Order: sequence, then structure tokens, then C-alpha cells
Amino acid sequence: TVRHGFPYQPSALAFDPVQKILAVGTQTGALRLFGRPGVECYCQHDSGAAVIQLQFLINEGALVSALADDTLHLWNLRQKRPAILHSLKFCRERVTFCHLPFQSKWLYVGTERGNIHIVNVESFTLSGYVIMWNKAIELSSKSHPGPVVHISDNPMDEGKLLIGFESGTVVLWDLKSKKADYRYTYDEAIHSVAWHHEGKQSPTKPVQTITPHGKQLKDGKKPEPCKPILKVEFKTTRSGEPFIILSGGLSYDTVGRRPCLTVMHGKSTAVLEMDYSIVDFLTLCETPYPNDFQEPYAVVVLLEKDLVLIDLAQNGYPIFENPYPLNIHESPVTCCEYFADCPVDLIPALYSVGARQKRQGYSKKEWPINGGNWGLGAQSYPEIIITGHADGSVKFWDASAITLQVLYKLKTSKVFEKSRNKEDKPNTDIVDEDPYAIQIISWCPESRMLCIAGVSAHVIIYRFSKQEVVTEVIPMLEVRLLHEINDVESPESEQPPPLSTPVGGSNPQTIPPQSHPSTSSSSSDGLRDNVPCLKVKSSPLKQSPGYQTELVIQLVWVGGEPPQQITSLAVNSSYGLVVFGNCNGIAMVDYFQKAVLLNLGTIELYGSNDPYRREPRSPRKSRQPSGAGLCDISEGSVVPEDRCKSPTSGSSSPHNSDDEQKMNNFIEKVKTKGRKFSKMVASDIAKMSRKLSLPTDLKPDLDVKDNSSADHEFQCDSMIKNPRSISALHSVNFTRKADSLFPCLWVGTTLGTVLVIPVIVSPSGTILRLKGAILRMAFLDTTGCLMPPAYEPWKEHNVPEEKDEKEKSKKKRPVSVSPSSSQEISENQYAVICSEKQAKVISLPTQNCAYKQNITETSFVLRGDIVALSNSICLACFCANGHIMTFSLPSLRPLLDVYYLPLTNMRIARTFCFTNNGQALYLVSPTEIQRLTYSQETCENLQEMLGELFTPVETPEAPNRGFFKGLFGGGAQSLDREELFGESSSGKASRSLAQHIPGPGGIEGVKGAASGVVGELARARLALDERGQKLGDLEERTAAMLSSADAFSKHAHEMMLKYKDKKWFQF
Repeated sequence: TVRHGFPYQPSALAFDPVQKILAVGTQTGALRLFGRPGVECYCQHDSGAAVIQLQFLINEGALVSALADDTLHLWNLRQKRPAILHSLKFCRERVTFCHLPFQSKWLYVGTERGNIHIVNVESFTLSGYVIMWNKAIELSSKSHPGPVVHISDNPMDEGKLLIGFESGTVVLWDLKSKKADYRYTYDEAIHSVAWHHEGKQSPTKPVQTITPHGKQLKDGKKPEPCKPILKVEFKTTRSGEPFIILSGGLSYDTVGRRPCLTVMHGKSTAVLEMDYSIVDFLTLCETPYPNDFQEPYAVVVLLEKDLVLIDLAQNGYPIFENPYPLNIHESPVTCCEYFADCPVDLIPALYSVGARQKRQGYSKKEWPINGGNWGLGAQSYPEIIITGHADGSVKFWDASAITLQVLYKLKTSKVFEKSRNKEDKPNTDIVDEDPYAIQIISWCPESRMLCIAGVSAHVIIYRFSKQEVVTEVIPMLEVRLLHEINDVESPESEQPPPLSTPVGGSNPQTIPPQSHPSTSSSSSDGLRDNVPCLKVKSSPLKQSPGYQTELVIQLVWVGGEPPQQITSLAVNSSYGLVVFGNCNGIAMVDYFQKAVLLNLGTIELYGSNDPYRREPRSPRKSRQPSGAGLCDISEGSVVPEDRCKSPTSGSSSPHNSDDEQKMNNFIEKVKTKGRKFSKMVASDIAKMSRKLSLPTDLKPDLDVKDNSSADHEFQCDSMIKNPRSISALHSVNFTRKADSLFPCLWVGTTLGTVLVIPVIVSPSGTILRLKGAILRMAFLDTTGCLMPPAYEPWKEHNVPEEKDEKEKSKKKRPVSVSPSSSQEISENQYAVICSEKQAKVISLPTQNCAYKQNITETSFVLRGDIVALSNSICLACFCANGHIMTFSLPSLRPLLDVYYLPLTNMRIARTFCFTNNGQALYLVSPTEIQRLTYSQETCENLQEMLGELFTPVETPEAPNRGFFKGLFGGGAQSLDREELFGESSSGKASRSLAQHIPGPGGIEGVKGAASGVVGELARARLALDERGQKLGDLEERTAAMLSSADAFSKHAHEMMLKYKDKKWFQF
């Protein structure tokens, strides 16, 4: 539907100076059109070939694109979704350069052979007029001039065409006489040519040769050699010196210098450094006429990863503040989440705190690319996209309607000490680069609580505040999360482990083994133990309004082994709890009391319900780096919290319950329990867990009975130990346990096991089994409606409260969505569980399977979400084979199964996510977010919200020739191109030279009617005005003719009276 972000791998640039529309082409055949902020459009060439050049039909609502596969396309921009009207495929020659003069329908096309063909853009057919390379160059020349790299007509004489060849030959061709007027050969390759607006510069010989960045040597020697100037533009002004703008041309001694754009104005030369290499640039001028003073006011520079607009009218050449969301990739995106139908006060709150983060020093003028009109449709619900980045930053985006605007940016790395030199490098042994990269985001929009998990096994909890605070000591908890293993063996009859998709990253790469001490030296003193990977700042931290650090949790090294990366994360604001887990176990933390409530290894997690027998196994000698970083291949499950509290379940947090003493005793027991185990076996388990977590579609054939010392049973059991999805705390009525209600933690694992653990009593609960790793869990009430998570509404916590308010807040209970224990026990709730292979609906409290659906047999589900759609709830799944599937709830009937997108890279798998109202998004390239919809209602609304690219605008008047230029013929010379290039005079072109392909655009001709009510009304109004003006002119001319006729009649009557009585001989 809509694509946001910077065009990936840009290759071409064009601008319509009348419509004020900017076009960018890419190496993947994409076309992005930008108008005023909020008016954007994405198109795609079917061939996928790189766009080498773009040419607007200025103020005609059309665009010509030239592709690397030697195809020209004519796009109609007069409709909301541009479409191709015509295509022309060159069969025998390769296209290298195109030029379309202003207000002309004849397009000059230069080729690799050095020839120039002429295309009629209305019919998209070739003219018989051809400029052959051997006629253009000197007859005495013995070598081929090379491909055509430049074509332009003389601004003052349309009959003169300037042709630049790659070898350095410049030819001024007379179109009427079909011969070269002048030729000039330079001993360097030509990259760009620019005209003076009066066509004064004769190409016979250079008037002046300058080397802008070369040191001028004495004694008449040539200046020092410089790098080639890749493009130059020469723009004149009425009052003042002309502008010469060029890219490249730096001297060779500037090694390591960033790419530069040079602006020469009079005697001043400004060198503007860019962050990325320059792809192309254009000078924006007041007039579209090449034979008038151009009056340049800005330069748009297309960089490899950015778009910069420079203000030429202000001193210092400041840049304009870019209103487009082109900085998504400012740091590589590592994860993203999509929230539709958020609380209405959330976007204004984020915008108010984010407005203070804006940079200063921009141009004071408005953004000059302001063409098009906004769409008429409006969306009634707000949408927010959250992106996590490799540098540890988190960005909040307003995605309401079809626009995207950054609201707020949070830097999570601010709480950690940064290394100042290479020797003082932190203990980031899990990953070599980007130790602060965001891995998982868990956010509660209602309470505004934010929880992130980073790649260095750290979790940070944030609370939203509009007040600035200074935190003297950053609250911190260190958690020792590791399971005990005495023996490992699973039954021979068990199935092979399921496919799993661990947390992935933006740049797939292998992690080299870390240089920890060998596990064989466990008794040595050099082992790292109880040390976190990152060091939290000890100095006071000033926290601006917005998200402020509530608690930092870090997993620590254990016996020389780094902590495993966190694979699941969930937060609940009503209980003040955060739960996270990895392949070693799970931990529950109360962020109010800054205390660990639960710390369980995977064996302790299963308790007496463990279905596997265990026998000692021999350790392995080899080892691999611990922790799979963001460079693993796909996304970890981020499962939403879904918790509620019954009125019968005691106070608002588990640690304040009647079982507090029992819980404390249990936690103390877990903490003090001995953790002596074989580190070699632990390393084996971590290695095999990572090995088996690769999806089969993307990994080598890993036979479960390989030659390693870990056989089939070992691998199956190692998979059990990876609690993948920590899904929810939920109040469930267990008739088999007791008749009271209490919060429970639902834990999903990569082996398809779901553990239901009461968190107030001792952790031993129920086990449910599905095929494949558990991805998502949610809960429905009796009517099948989604039970929202219990939450504490947001309130400003930095403002001191009165005592009465404190008492009220203490008594406040989270809203219960569970039945009370006094009610009759019946099938009153449903748990929806989605795994990589199947989905189940479990009725509660009996825990019977009410509905079951096998989602896929040959592939696996990458992402599954329970979302609201058209006043109902459904399960939406995206599979690795590219299918999007939806199922009704609670019946799990298939609603939709459509092939959308093959899994070409793991960036898609890592970032794909669904949200309410039938919408989804994913990172289609490292710099772009693609939004899509599978709802008919949303799709219809989207058509209304799309903006109009083309708006009826009158073309500016042509410059006056002046009295003396008109008297002596010094003005612009026009050319009847129709007579010259038409079929009557030049004949037909060879059919084998190019093939015409009709486009799917619908209407024939560029000036077809644009779709949309606004465009129709505006065009009708303009036509009415033109008709009224013509009628007025006609009336004036009629009155003038009438007075002229009266005068003639009077003179005729006087003549008649004068000669009436005279004889013929008297004349």
C-alpha cells in the first residue's frame, strides 16, 4: 500500500519546476515521487532493471524513465496511482542518455554506439530522423567517439543540438541542415556539459579553463591533477554573478575526505561536505525556460543514503529541514512493532516531548518541493510504529493515515558507560559491534510503560514523564540466569526438534568465537563470574521529558560463560512486573520494588511435569561463542503480556499476597541452590540449541543423527531448555488446583510446550503441547472477544501526590476481566496459542482443546498475531513460504490464504508484524518500511487518503524578447520539430530498431483525465476560467470590428455624397 523511508540504492533524479514534484529512481527499478510533505508515491517497474535517467514532461503530468535494460517508459502522473502509458524497447542499441526540451514532444535518445534517435512522446514511436555518429565527428577521425553522455539544445536556438561523447568530443549539430556546425575535441573524458542561458559560449574553443580545487602553479605550468568533475551546472541571475555548481573535482591529495559539492558564486567558492557519496544533484530555478535568467534558489542533492536540500539564497548555504521520513536508517533497524488504534492522547504527548529534540541551524524558508494535494480521506484512529536500532536508539513514529512522521527518539545507551579508547573496551563479548542494539520491544500504550531487551543481555524499563529529572543513582539489578544440568537424554521415540527462528539482525554475519578462557580451565582464577556485559553509569543522569529509566536489569557471566541473549520479554503495568527469558531459564522482576521475584532454570521450570528422562552424557571438546546476536537469521518472538487480576486474588502485586512468606522462601531456595554443573555440557546445549534453531529452508541439512557426540535425543532435549515465548500473566480459574483465582505466567518454548505457572504459590503448573515453537498467546472471553491486558492508567509520577491521593491509588485495583471464584465454573474463557505449525484454542478452566488448526505442513510461521478486524478477532499469520493467512477466532476457520511475499532475506522475517484493522508492515529494504493491508475496508479508505500528484497550474509566461532583439533577430530561434521529425519529411524508422509496448495505464495520451474529485473540479474550474477569458476577448474583438465597420460605412457615405453629382469626365 504505502512505502516510507529513503529510496534504497538511488540512481536517478528529476524535478518539475512548475508542478514542484521531485522524482527519484533506484537500482531496483523503483520510482519514488515526492510533493509537499505528506504527498508521496511509490511505483515499481516490472522488469526490476535500474533506472538510469528520469525526464519530466514539465507541467504535463507525465514522466519518462530510461532503464538499464534499454527500455523507455512513459508514466501518467495525473492519477493517484501513476501508471505506464507506453513503453519502447530498443533492440539493437543501448540507451545511455536522454534529453527532452521544454514544451517539446520530441525526446532525444543517445546510445552506446554514439547515435541519437528521436522519439515522439505522444505516440512513443521512433522518428526516421537519426544523427549517426560517423556524420557527427570529423571525417579524419580514426576512432569511435564513444557513447553519448550529453545532449542539450542551444537555449537561444532550438535548431542547434549540442552532443557530448565520452571520449571528449563535443559537436554542435544543425538539425535543419543535418550537419555539424562546430566540433571540439578535449583530451579528457566528458562527464557533464552546461549552457549559458543566452547560448553565448561557443563550443569551438574554450573561453576559459578553470580547475576549482587545483593549486595554480607558476611559470605557466598546468595545475596539479584533480579528480574528475562528475557534473556541473551553470545558472545565471539577473542581479549578480552566475552560480557554477559542481560535484567532484577535488585534488588527489585529499585522501579520506568526504564527498563534496562545490558552489562557485562570483569570487567565492564554498565546498559543502556530504555524509555520503553524491549520486546526482539538480539546481532548482524560478523559471522553466532555458533562455531566461534562471534565478537559482536551491540545490537538491541526492546522496547514497540521504536527500539534502541547500538554500542558495542565504549566507553560508544552510540546508532545509527535511519533512520526509527519510532517516529511518539513521542507524540500522533491528526490530519494529506496529500499534493501531492507540489512545488518542498518546501521539500529542510523544510529539510534545519530541519537539524539544529538534536540531537548529536550518534554513528559515519553507520546504520548496510543495507540489500536489493531500488526500480527502481521514482515518479516525491513531497509529504508532516503534523502531529499534543498532545504536541502541528507539524511535516512535506517527503512522496515522498514510503519512509517517517521527515523534520522539530515545537513546537507551545513555545509561551505560562508553569506552573512550580501544583498551577501555567494555565486556561486550556476546557481540563484537553494536553492543547496545535493540532486540525486543515490549510496550503498553495505555500505561506508557516501555521495556526493551538489548543484544548484550540487558533489559531496561522506562516510565513516561513530562517532567525533567536528575537521577542520582541509576537503579540496577544483576540477575544470574542459568539452569542446572545433571544429565540429558530424551526418548528415542520423540520427534525431531521443531523449527525455530531466534532473534535476528539487520546485517547477517557470522560471529567469530570469543576469546574467553577455555571451559577446561574451570578451576583457574581467570574465569569471569558475576560480571555484566555493560557497565552502568555511576554519575548522576539528567533525564529529559519523555521516557526515563526506571530500572536496568543485566544478566551476568557465570563461570567464564557469557549470558545467553534474551529471547522473550513481557511487561505488565498493573502488577509492576517484567518477565524475560532465554535458553537458560526465565526471571520475573518487580520494577516497583526493584527485586527479583522468580528465577528459574529450565529444568526447575518443568518441575515434576518434565516428560523426559535424563542420563549423563559425555561433554564435547569444541565450543562456540555463547549467545546468538542480532546477526542470527530471524526474529525472536515478542509476545504481548495479557494479565488480569480477580477481586479474589488479593492485592495488586504477587509479592504483597498472603503467600508472601511462602514465595520469599521459595525465591531464597532458588537463589541459594547450588549451581555446580559441567560447563562443557552447558556449552554443548547452547551450541546445539543455536544449531537447531535455524529454519530448514535456510540451513544445511542437519540430520538429527549426525556424527557429533550429541545424538538425536540430546538435541531434542536441548530444545526443551529454550523458553522462547514468555507470553502473559493471566488470572485463570483452575478447578484441578483450587477454587480461587490467581495470576499465572504462561510460558511458551521452542519445542511447542506451554507452561502455565501460578506466580503466587510455588511454581508448578500445567503443561500443554503444540507442534513447533510457540509464537503467540492471547485470551478471549466467553463471547470470543479479546481480553485486553490489565494495565495501570498512566499518570505523572514525578509530581508529588497528596496523602489522600496516595491512599486512593493504593486501593485502586486493576480492572478484572476474569469471572470471580463465586461464579459457577464453566467454559468461560479461551486461550489462543499459535506455534510455527499449528494453532489451538484451549477452553478454560478445564484446559480442553476446543479448536485446532494445522497452519502449515511444508513451511513454518514466522509471525503470528491476534488482531482486531472489522469488529471481530482473528489470528493473522505470515509464513516463510510467503503466504499471509488469517483464521477466525475462536473457531479457527480459514478466512484468507494469499501468496504475498517470498522470504528473500531474514530482514523481512525479523521485522514483519501485524496490527489491528487488517494492517501489517515490514522492512522491505535497509532504508524503507512497507505497509500493507489485507482488509477491503481499509483498502477503500486508503484510496481516499492518497494524495494527488498533479494539480492544474498555469505555465509561467515566456521571457520577453525585447524591442532590439525582435528588430535585429537576437531573440530565441524557434524550430518546427513536427515538420523536421515528422513521418512526412523524415520517413519511418526501422521496425527492428525498437519495439513499442502499450502500457497498462488505461487512457491513451499524456493529457488524459486524472482520477479523483479534486482533480476533476480543479480542471473544470480552470477550463471555465479559460473559456470566460476567451469569450471576453471575443467580445472585445467583436466590438472593435463593429466600430471599424461603422467608420468604414461613414467614410463610404461621405465619398458617395462627394461624387454623386459629378460627371464621369470631371473625375
